[in-house]
Formats: sequence, structure tokens, C-alpha cells
Amino acid sequence: QVQLVESGGGLVQAGGSLRLSCAASGRTFNTYTIGWFRQAPGKERDFVASINWSDGKAYYVDSVKGRFTLSRSNALSMVYLQMSSLKPEDTAVYYCAARSSSVVRTYHTDYPYWGQGTQVTVSS
Repeated sequence: QVQLVESGGGLVQAGGSLRLSCAASGRTFNTYTIGWFRQAPGKERDFVASINWSDGKAYYVDSVKGRFTLSRSNALSMVYLQMSSLKPEDTAVYYCAARSSSVVRTYHTDYPYWGQGTQVTVSS
């Protein structure tokens, strides 16, 4: 059973930084893609970024390119989303998700496994 647990959310001022973590367990993830999504109140769950666990190649939505960076630790079975130059519009609940394929997918229904989410609030 795949389990994903996010941590690291919080309140930060605009321009600040946060690092979100996703602890993954229950599988060997070297054939998986880990994605990060976010959902603001009243809005859909939107794709933010994904990383291929095998080769570490990351893919980002345009709105976060140059500000967010994905990385992973094979030894710790962790994925990290480093967020910098945060903006109020980045405020949302952030979720990590997993799918058993290396093909990049950006729609939330393509990911069968989800964490519980962590709140990120950016004040202006």
C-alpha cells in the first residue's frame, strides 16, 4: 500500500521560502512519478510539478518555473519541493501524489495515490 505524507507547510510572507516534504512508503518507487498539486478554496486541484523518481527529471507548470525546485532522496524515500519567491497566489493546500509510470501527467485523476495535504499561506 502506497503511503504519502506531506509536511513543511506554514505561513510565510510574500517573497519568502518554504520547503515541502513528501515521505513515500509502501513501494519501491524507482518506476514512479511523484507529483505535487495544489488546491485553493473553491478551485480545482492544479498540477504544480512532478519528478521522475528514476532519473530525477522534473517538470514544472509555467507559473512556478524558476521559483520552485523538486528533488528527491532515494535513501530517505523523500521528495522535496523547495518554494522560493512565494506569492499570495501560491496560497493553497499542497498535495503530493504518485503514479506508477515515468510518463509526465498533469491531471489529478492520473494519480491514484495521495497524501493528506499541507497548507501553505503566503501573506502580502
